Amino acid sequence: MTTDRNAGSTVALPLSESLWPRDTSVALIDHTVGSLLAERARTHAGTLALVGHAHGTGEERRLSYAQLYAEARRVAAGLAKLAEPGEHVAIWAPNVVEWPIIEYGAALAGVVLVALNPVLRPDELRYALNHSRAVVLLHADRSRDYDLAAVASEVAPGCPALRHTISLSDRERWTAEPGDWSGPEIDPDSAVMLQYTSGTTGRPKGVLLSHRALVNVAKLTVETAEVPAGAVCAAPLPMFHTAACVISTLGPLWLGGTMLLVEKFEPAGVLRLIEREGATVLFYVPTILIAVLEAARAGAGPTPRLTAVVGGGANVPGPVIDAVAREFGASVHNLFGQTELAPVLTLTRKSDTPEDLVTTVGRPIPQVDCKIADPVTGEVRPLGVEGEICARGYQQMIEYFDDPQATALAVDAEGWVHTGDLGTMDDRGVVTVTGRLKDLIIRGGENIAPAEIESCLMAHEAVVDAAVVGVPDDRWGETVGAAVVLRAPASAELKEELAAHCRARLSPYKVPQHWYFTEGLPLTATGKTHKPTLRSSIADGVLKPAG
Repeated sequence: MTTDRNAGSTVALPLSESLWPRDTSVALIDHTVGSLLAERARTHAGTLALVGHAHGTGEERRLSYAQLYAEARRVAAGLAKLAEPGEHVAIWAPNVVEWPIIEYGAALAGVVLVALNPVLRPDELRYALNHSRAVVLLHADRSRDYDLAAVASEVAPGCPALRHTISLSDRERWTAEPGDWSGPEIDPDSAVMLQYTSGTTGRPKGVLLSHRALVNVAKLTVETAEVPAGAVCAAPLPMFHTAACVISTLGPLWLGGTMLLVEKFEPAGVLRLIEREGATVLFYVPTILIAVLEAARAGAGPTPRLTAVVGGGANVPGPVIDAVAREFGASVHNLFGQTELAPVLTLTRKSDTPEDLVTTVGRPIPQVDCKIADPVTGEVRPLGVEGEICARGYQQMIEYFDDPQATALAVDAEGWVHTGDLGTMDDRGVVTVTGRLKDLIIRGGENIAPAEIESCLMAHEAVVDAAVVGVPDDRWGETVGAAVVLRAPASAELKEELAAHCRARLSPYKVPQHWYFTEGLPLTATGKTHKPTLRSSIADGVLKPAG
């Protein structure tokens, strides 16, 4: 066994096939989310842990680790009166300071936190609450101009399992003085969070994740990126994503650092926050990274010096990585993963070559096996040959909640999680993502299921058939394009009418931005839409945009 000095691992190199055996040189920690917070409250009691804005008032709150742990214990004591250990408690809110506090409190109480996107429309919220069997819904009153309180009140009667619907403003209902309350004994392998991710069937699937997965993925990600202990980290990603509630929340926790929670992303404001607080780390998805970079270039805010910029969610253009390194002096770490992997599988390192940094997603983080497999047979592919990226390790999901069929399709008999993404591996274990088996559209880090939008369009009386694909976009990576077969020639108002139909039923980011009216869709021999042909027709200009 030889040691790869770049990865710091004990994996024998060069590899002979596209199979990376897990690097066991870095040990896993035996913590729950709550016990790790308790430890930091002991070891870093006076260190600033969290900066964020309070729900309702907008007041900035600055909590040390001792104060954060005390707040989390109050939440845990309050939740213990509302739900039993193992039951599901949903949070539906933007990036207010209460979000991570509730994350920690739920973990201490032994309940499973259901993370919900604050832009969900009523039908989407009702589905998530019923599917998760949440017994408590904690919600913000508003998210930007969206009345969450009104929607929660509308939806709650249609959710039989839901016992309590509580505004974050009603703090006395979801907190309590803990006194000598000590909480339940919690197994690190037990469930702590339920995340919803879009699937090709159209309805989101609930990804059940464990304490062990969350704390160790966060630890190993920041360590692999060589983020220093005590780092102050800017966190503008939406908390309902694992990138935020795992990496940019629990990552700083492991390091005894500070999380700067950004409620409303505004590029110049993020630059000012980084400068004011002396942050050296920025967590990103490509849209955020590009916007912050452009704001700095335009002089809209200060240009701070950073040590690390960590994130992913879509392919980051090479010129952006180069520009960030020049402007901010930072090493840019491009990661790859998915919610089912809590969420990180691979990550570029500081020591990677310039070409690796801008064209690959790096090597696997420790303690996870990775292979490139034949999508049909599951056999390991030769080096450099495209196949499906698969992973196996401690961080993989427990299951798709209440969906054994989908779980069996995603996790094979040998325990490999099939990501649905295509890539190659070289003899160093470096992975390059080349495409997707799934039809998911990734718009700025948001996973969008075409089938859900297609079903929505098919409900309109003017539509005979519809197919939705991703359209390349310089800002978002991809945006939503809809090819629609109509019952009759299109009126001048039809495109806006269809868009309004979608806006009333779908989250804003799912509404198509590109419209194509066509007499027929390209089909496979079995009568299914052949989306590669459709995408080519759009890219080549064969299919013209609707007027």
